[in-house]
Amino acid sequence: MLLRSISRFALAALLLCASFTAAQERCGAGTDLMVQALERVQPSSTPSQLRDAVELLKHATSECISLGDAWYYRSLLERKLGNTKLADYSLEKARQNNSEALQQQLDPFVLSTNPAVKPAGPVREKWALIVGIGKFQDKAIPTLRYTTADATGFADTLKNAGVGRFKPQNVAVLTDYQATTKNIREKLNWLARTAQPDDLVVIYIATHGSSRDLDTAGVNYIITADTEISPKRHAAGDTTGDTDKDIDHDALFATALPMVDVTNTVASRVHAQRVAVFLDTCFSGAAAGSGGTKTVASAMGLKSVSGATLSRMSEGAGRVILAASQENQESLESASLQHGYFTYYLLEALKQSKGMDPIGKVYLFVREQVATRAKQQQIPVMAQSDQGDLIVLGVPTTSAAAASGGP
Repeated sequence: MLLRSISRFALAALLLCASFTAAQERCGAGTDLMVQALERVQPSSTPSQLRDAVELLKHATSECISLGDAWYYRSLLERKLGNTKLADYSLEKARQNNSEALQQQLDPFVLSTNPAVKPAGPVREKWALIVGIGKFQDKAIPTLRYTTADATGFADTLKNAGVGRFKPQNVAVLTDYQATTKNIREKLNWLARTAQPDDLVVIYIATHGSSRDLDTAGVNYIITADTEISPKRHAAGDTTGDTDKDIDHDALFATALPMVDVTNTVASRVHAQRVAVFLDTCFSGAAAGSGGTKTVASAMGLKSVSGATLSRMSEGAGRVILAASQENQESLESASLQHGYFTYYLLEALKQSKGMDPIGKVYLFVREQVATRAKQQQIPVMAQSDQGDLIVLGVPTTSAAAASGGP
């Protein structure tokens, strides 16, 4: 009798677990639909683009009715389209499902800086978020050899009193297993809350990037330390099967960091009038050899960020974004340099000028050196708003001058 009760309990637990797993998968698909919608939304979006985004959000909430953020963004879009009743209904659903976007009052229609206002005056304070991931909890994701060294090297250069002149306590560094999706989001929120209009903000990210499907140019997701891509059969020790099933896309969508989150933080949430972003979505040759499958190699890191992403991120005043390569190029690592090409020459440019060259000049040096070393297979790109290329990373701050008793 006791055994029968235990068996019934085990069966119920198994069914509950299976139901929870299925719900997670549906919410992963719903999250990706929401990301697709947000990629269409910006201050200049046409009514047609907004209606397309609303349809995607409708699909998202049908896949995962508890996806509070999808309800919230649907309320914003419906209101923008003049559908007040649908907007109110969606907003109530967002409240019921504890939307984080609602709690933070995120709004992709509002730029955090005015494009008509040029950054002027001295820099009050400087802040940085540095992310470099080479090791991943999911062993199906190929390791990267030098992304951690790239990130720590860049952070050390920023904190160097003779180069970057950033206060060490103002530089947040997340590497390898520290760089979870949650931790990165929290630090992006830290920048949004902390940086003032007359400050300078730097964001650096080096890891794998993943496009939504193998034909989509541009990185849609940043692969974090706790991103999951392995189908459940891998967890059970079954590594057989077709290569097209070697990535669980729903799990990836549910656990990776959407690039649109970074894009919207820079464009809509960080109020500093000087923001420099460095994106190095890296390629691992090991993915195509032993320890990786063709599908994993194709999906992880074979694309750089798209032109549309760079354009959206550079909206506003005082924005400059450097990406390690063009859309359909690999971002390469070098065993002889012990770095990725992009970061190695970025560090060289900063050290040679003691941090005092404007980003536009830094970019020209990096572009020439990387393109030559990589034999034109990797060419860095830059996007900017008005005067974004004039940002100087090593500029002394007024807060540092005040602390030292200077004028």
